[in-house]
Amino acid sequence: MAAPAEETLVIIGSGPAGWSSAIYAARAQLKPLVFEGAISEKNRMAGTLPLGQLALTSEVENFAGFPAGDLGGFLDSSLPPERRGMMPPHEGHGVTGPELMELMRQQAVNFGTRIVTDDILKVDFSKRPFTLFPSEGGEVKAKCVIVATGASANWLGLQSEEHFKNRGVSACAVCDGALPRFRNRPLVVVGGGDSAIEEATYLTKFASTVHLVHRRDQFRASKIMAQRAFDDPKIKIHFNTALAEVLGDDAKGVTGVRLAGTTGVAKEETLEASGVFLAIGHTPNTAFLDGQLELTPKKYIVWKKHFRTNTSVEGVFAAGDVADDYYRQAISAAGTGCMAALDAERWLAHGHG
Repeated sequence: MAAPAEETLVIIGSGPAGWSSAIYAARAQLKPLVFEGAISEKNRMAGTLPLGQLALTSEVENFAGFPAGDLGGFLDSSLPPERRGMMPPHEGHGVTGPELMELMRQQAVNFGTRIVTDDILKVDFSKRPFTLFPSEGGEVKAKCVIVATGASANWLGLQSEEHFKNRGVSACAVCDGALPRFRNRPLVVVGGGDSAIEEATYLTKFASTVHLVHRRDQFRASKIMAQRAFDDPKIKIHFNTALAEVLGDDAKGVTGVRLAGTTGVAKEETLEASGVFLAIGHTPNTAFLDGQLELTPKKYIVWKKHFRTNTSVEGVFAAGDVADDYYRQAISAAGTGCMAALDAERWLAHGHG
């Protein structure tokens, strides 16, 4: 049996970081091969379908270069009919997450990027060329690898939460908080760490009231962040309380929540709300690496050189939310995708691989 062909560069992941790295790598004649992920129920439940987390959002108002406007004609002319036909009609407000990701994907394809719709289940980074193992079997050899598998938002697992995702339920206040449906309306944030208080504070710019719901009797956040929540007149804190159900209908989306006590005492409360924001952390998609790259205590990939995307293994680079537990924005992920491609190009040009 013939040995598998050796790829110059394989990119694992298909969010803004993956496609940006593919665009730059393809233009540099590296002939990148992208594993965009499998279309499966397992990936759907985990939020790891092709096109990344952005494909799970609605309007994207803060990605530079896409102001509000009717992009229908542009989408029709930019995307092949078979991809365009799978998308909902454009509504004429601004770019949506799925539309933006399809445009990024197509831009990478235009420069010669090859795509495999499959997962990489495990890797062997112990020697070069590296070996990757797709879920459909076989092996892929690569001189260089960019890991851009992202991080998945943690969810409570409520059926009602799943039902109203992108219709009032979100895991990113910065991404979605300024949308018209949330303005001057009561909102709910679930969580008790620094990120939850940051989300709640950010949402006070738009909401009439922000209900901060935490299942314990005190915040896990730093004292300075906790004090910020206590001092803000627009934040109402609900300790010893859990989100029991998201309320709403198919026409309006989220209209309220049902809260329940967590201390054993019968306590139930219904609040009006047009949005629910989960701020209970993210899980980086690094389990498939099986400890072969250095990770932080939170399992994010460590960048070993300041302002470079180098990992602990020579020839393996990381881009996007898989190595970023701080910014977690599409535009910052795209930026590090560009950086990873340039880092990989220069590493290969120096005779490595």
